[in-house]
Amino acid sequence: MKIVVLKFGGTSVGSIDRIKKVAEIIISYLKKRYKVIVVSSAMSGITNKLVKMSKEISSNYIPDEYDVLVSSGEQMSCSLISGRLNHLGYKSRSWLGWQVPIFTKGSHAVARIRNIYKKNITKYLKSGGIPIIAGFQGINSNLRITTIGRGGTDASAIMLARFFNAEKCIIYTDVDGVYTTDPNKIKKAKKIKKISYEEMLEMASSGSKVMQPHSIQDARLNRIDIEVRSSFKKVSGTIITKRKNIVNNKIIQGVSFTKNDAKITLVGVKDRPGIAASIFEPLYKNSINVDMVVQNISSNGKETDLTFTIKSEDLSKTERLIKKNKKINFKKIIVDDKVSKVSIIGVGMITTPGVTYRMFNALAKKNINIIVISTSEIKISVLVSRKDLNKAISILHKELPEKTPDGAIYNKLCIKLAIEGLELD
Repeated sequence: MKIVVLKFGGTSVGSIDRIKKVAEIIISYLKKRYKVIVVSSAMSGITNKLVKMSKEISSNYIPDEYDVLVSSGEQMSCSLISGRLNHLGYKSRSWLGWQVPIFTKGSHAVARIRNIYKKNITKYLKSGGIPIIAGFQGINSNLRITTIGRGGTDASAIMLARFFNAEKCIIYTDVDGVYTTDPNKIKKAKKIKKISYEEMLEMASSGSKVMQPHSIQDARLNRIDIEVRSSFKKVSGTIITKRKNIVNNKIIQGVSFTKNDAKITLVGVKDRPGIAASIFEPLYKNSINVDMVVQNISSNGKETDLTFTIKSEDLSKTERLIKKNKKINFKKIIVDDKVSKVSIIGVGMITTPGVTYRMFNALAKKNINIIVISTSEIKISVLVSRKDLNKAISILHKELPEKTPDGAIYNKLCIKLAIEGLELD
């Protein structure tokens, strides 16, 4: 069977008119002789309403019941899509995670798909049916409903594409692809035709809202090519694929940013082996994600200043956890909730010298102070004052090199990896 997996986000199914449009898109693939598996999110705003209800009921909502509640939005949208297709004369039905079934492992709200039972869906496809599968959900070994984290419908679609060996996995959303930066902020932002898993993962982790990082990681690990395209415009989208499928000479693929960051500095921490683990253990246990980390050791080697960033909404909880942590000693704690992170991403940085200097110099020309720096092989991130965010995005998108002068970056990268006995993945 020639199978395509189509995932529709919350905005794509956000109204009855939009659901009717989604049905037309599905039918267009049937006319191309595809067997279609549809994965749907909840209608836009529904999941947020359900989360709000849980908070109004209890400040400590039971995790397994929380998943039952927030997964119910997908049931509604799947039924509506199926209802429209049946109205148009096509055979279709909705499938919830437990009906497929989709098996997950891990904690409630952050579970991961480990297996998908294929028999029932395969039989339905062969009979000419169009399965509309609820994204974002599955069941665990106790037969309890689990959810895969916000944005988890992307992960559902990617894993369904893997298990059913689909020819295509297409993510339909309200944007027509991945851009070099947010086109709402920078009018000259360009749509990227093809981007590697690694670059997309870094962009998603650094603030790009197109897809969730764990969904990109699932695609990378399972070698599933993804196309991100608009459900509102008939235009080509962006392909997310392996590096070796992309031949270009771009140094910087994009500029990503986050707005809701907070910085915490612990001054005069008594240094000893394991102190960093002692600081971050309670944060990990409370599902607080730590991003940038910088440590400065005193000249006598006995004390350290440790700075790290978290999301603004976790600031109060983090402060409480640190202050009641009996395993650490420090002189004072300094917090700043008016900071933002800006990142440049591109595999071209691996073989192109001077990118770091050019980034820092561009920011200096606009009198933008760098508070914290974090780097990886294909990403440089800086923390700046939130008031400087828009200015930083604009100058970096404008001034950083987009291409190598000789267009030879791909060859250089291949040579570098060949010397090390590796291949482009």
